[in-house]
This record gives sequence, structure tokens and C-alpha cells, in this order.
Amino acid sequence: METKKIEFLETYLSLYIDHQTVMAEMDKPDSAYVILDVRNAPAQIKQDQIKGAIALPAKDLAQQLDTLDKDKTYVVYDWTAGTTLGKMALFILLSAGFKAFELSSALEGWKGMHLPTEPVAQ
Repeated sequence: METKKIEFLETYLSLYIDHQTVMAEMDKPDSAYVILDVRNAPAQIKQDQIKGAIALPAKDLAQQLDTLDKDKTYVVYDWTAGTTLGKMALFILLSAGFKAFELSSALEGWKGMHLPTEPVAQ
């Protein structure tokens, strides 16, 4: 039984990427990572986003896959770790053959660590 728990946790944890890994790459001109803000809300509700993120709502992601670069690794995030939009977006990307992770602790954790954000373009 303990082996099954460990295997489950290994799989679960492999779906996430931590803030430090993303931060180390985000300012590099040749970064392998593209950060996607998959929140399904208008800009006036979102107000801010992770610096350099691309807004691509989870509800539109499946129809926009042909605009994405298969050579990049996508990092998706939602409002909080407990919401499901990030997980839905991750499922869509992985099912379509993209390399992708969900950001550990989502936007809430990013902001809680005082990492770079920017206003959402109105």
C-alpha cells in the first residue's frame, strides 16, 4: 500500500513546477517556459498577472492550441491552488502533446512570495 501512495505522490508532484524554477528562467530571452494565465475572467476583474504571462483563458485553450509552440514548456496558473482551471488547462495541453506544468500554489502563492507581477492590459 505504501508503494502505491508513493507512486501516486510522484505522479501528482510531477504535474507542478515551483516558483524558483520559473523565476530563474523568466527573464532569459531564450527561456524554455511560457507562462499562461488561464483564468476565465475579464481584465478588470483580474487586475494583475505574473510578469510576462500570456492571457489564454482555459475556456479558449483547446481552440488556440495551433497558436502554441510545441518546442516550449507551458506553465499554467489559476487564482489559487484549490481551483480547477489550471488543472483543466494542464490536462488540455498534456493531452495535445505539449510539455506543461501547473504553477505550484498558483497566482496566490506567487503574490504571497512578492514575486513580479504586472497590471493586466485593459
